Amino acid sequence: MFVILVYDVNTKRVNKVLKRSRKYLNWVQNSVLEGEISEVNYEKLKMELQKIINSEEDSCLFYTFRTTKYSQRDSLGIKKGGEGVII
Repeated sequence: MFVILVYDVNTKRVNKVLKRSRKYLNWVQNSVLEGEISEVNYEKLKMELQKIINSEEDSCLFYTFRTTKYSQRDSLGIKKGGEGVII
């Protein structure tokens, strides 16, 4: 499945959320990640983020798609993030 993750968390937790999310998805812009992910890893990511965020002040939104066949992403301006492999 293809997932877009958008998050808005307290600055104390931003780095933790980003680091954990990059294990599964590609960072594309401030507070936005996307990528192909298995159902199992999707559930693992959600559980891991649930342990990091404060549900009373933070939020994570997941947009899931079965396929990207009918989707298109247009970009204007500078590129942030990318799909590079992190070692």
